[in-house]
Amino acid sequence: MEPAVRLSGITKRFPGVLANDDIDLSVERGSVHALLGENGAGKTTLMNVLYGLYEPTGGTVFVDEEARDFDSPREAIDAGIGMIHQHFMLVGPMSITENIVLGNEPRKWGGLVVDEPAAREAVVDLREQYGFDVEPDAIVEEISVGVRQRVEILKALYRGAEILIMDEPTAVLTPQEVEDLFAVFEELTDQGKTIIFITHKLGEAMDAADQITVLRDGQNVGTVPAAEADQESLAKMMVGREVLMEVEKPPVSPGDPILDVSNLEVENDRGVSAITDLSLTVREGEIFGIAGVDGNGQSELVEAISGLRTAENGSIRLGEESVTDWSRLDRIQKGMAYIPEDRQERGLVMEFDLIENGVLGSHHSPPFEKRGRLDWSDARDHADKIVEEFDVRPGETNVTAVSLSGGNQQKFIVGREFQRDPRLMLATHPTRGVDVGSTEYIHDRLIELRDEGTGVLLVSSKLDEVQALSDRLAVMYEGELLAVVDPDEVTEEELGLLMAGERPSGFEATDQSLTNVEVRP
Repeated sequence: MEPAVRLSGITKRFPGVLANDDIDLSVERGSVHALLGENGAGKTTLMNVLYGLYEPTGGTVFVDEEARDFDSPREAIDAGIGMIHQHFMLVGPMSITENIVLGNEPRKWGGLVVDEPAAREAVVDLREQYGFDVEPDAIVEEISVGVRQRVEILKALYRGAEILIMDEPTAVLTPQEVEDLFAVFEELTDQGKTIIFITHKLGEAMDAADQITVLRDGQNVGTVPAAEADQESLAKMMVGREVLMEVEKPPVSPGDPILDVSNLEVENDRGVSAITDLSLTVREGEIFGIAGVDGNGQSELVEAISGLRTAENGSIRLGEESVTDWSRLDRIQKGMAYIPEDRQERGLVMEFDLIENGVLGSHHSPPFEKRGRLDWSDARDHADKIVEEFDVRPGETNVTAVSLSGGNQQKFIVGREFQRDPRLMLATHPTRGVDVGSTEYIHDRLIELRDEGTGVLLVSSKLDEVQALSDRLAVMYEGELLAVVDPDEVTEEELGLLMAGERPSGFEATDQSLTNVEVRP
C-alpha cells in the first residue's frame, strides 16, 4: 500500500539551530503513527513543515506520492491535512460552533450571510458522530481546557481532513476521555483516514499507534511496530540512556501545616461559584494531590491560593500567617512558588527573553535587586543555571520564550519556581507536554522538595502521576472535595468514578471529614 505521507530528507534550520536533520518518514494510509521524542527533538517542527507552517530548508514532502510544496496551511488543508496544535488556535469570545466553522461557514442568500442553523446542525452531527460532549452554543473562553481540546479535534474533522496531525491531544483528557479518543482513532482509520500522533506518553503511543517513530536531536532514530515495543526501549531511544519508569518515594513524616485553606468560596470569570465551602490542609514534607476532570474548580482553587484570584469568602494561611488578602508578590516573597496551568498565559511573558523571564516575581528582591536597580549579571547567571539544570533547549538564554517548544517553556518555568527555594510549591500540571526524561527529573525534584520539608500541592490531569507522587490524594468534583484517599490503596477505576461524581461500590474515604459531600450512588 502506498503511504499517505512520505517525507524525504527533510531539513529545517533556524538561526543557530538545526531543528530537523535529513529526516525520512513514511506513514501508511489508514494507520495511526506515533511520533516520540524529547522536548526540542524536532517533532512539532517536522509536522509544521508537513502542515505548511514552515518551509523546509531541504527535502521533499509527498502526499499520496505526489511531491507537494505547501506555501501555507490553507494549501495543506486543501490537500486533506489537518493539524491540532499543542496550544489551542481558538477565538475565545466566539462560540464553539463559530470556531469550528470559522473560514468554512455554510452560507445562504447567494453567499451573503452565514447560515447559522446549518452551521450548528453540522456541529451537532459531528458531535454525535464522534461522541464528543460539547455544547455548540457555549463560548470558548468560558469552557474548560479539556473541552477546548475536543473543539480543536472537531474543527479539523469538519474540514474533512484525511491526514490528521495531533500534537499532544491527550494532555488535558481524563483516562475515560483518552479511551474515547482512541476509539475515534479506530473509527477514523477504518474509514481510511491517517493519524500522526505526537505524544510524550509512551503507554498511549503503544496502545493507540500501529507504528512508532522516535526523533532525537532532530534526527530519526528509528521506527518500530507498536506491538513489538516496550516503554523501557522507547524511553532509551528517546533520551539515549536508561530511564527510571517508576517513581521512587521514601516514606514520609509530615510536619506542621504549611497551607491551611478554610471554608473557601471562589467565583469563576463569569461570576459563577466555582469553589464552595472548601477546606484542605497541606503539611510540611508531604505532597497533597488533587485529581479531577478539568473544569471542576481546580484552576480557581489554585489561583485563589496563589493570589491571582480573589476569594469571595474563607481564609488562606501560609504557615502561621493569613495571606488571604496578600498580593501574589507578597506570597512569593514569603515562600510560595507556583507552576501555573497555562504556561503561556500565567507563566511567561512570551516576548521576553529567558533572562527576563527568569526573574519574574523576584526582580524586586535580592540577589537581583541592588540599590534600586536590577543586576543583569546575576539575572543572566540565574537563567543559565535554570537552562543547564533543567535541560532547556536550545540552551541559550538570550532567546525569547515564544521561540521555545511548549515542553521547553514548561521546563523553564518549573526550573524558575524550584530556584525560589519555596516553603510551599503549588504545582499545576508540572509535566504537561514534557518528555519522559525531563518528567523523571521533575518528579525526582518534587520528591526532593518534599523530603526537605516543603509542602507540595499537586494538581495533575495525569492520574498515574498524581497517584504515584501524592502522599494524600483528593478528588475534586464541581468545586468540592469528594474524598481524600490513600493513593497506594485506591484504584484508577475508583478514581475515575469519583472524578465523574460517583461513589464506587464498597468505597470508603480515608478522610472521614469529607463524608458530608453528596456523591451520586
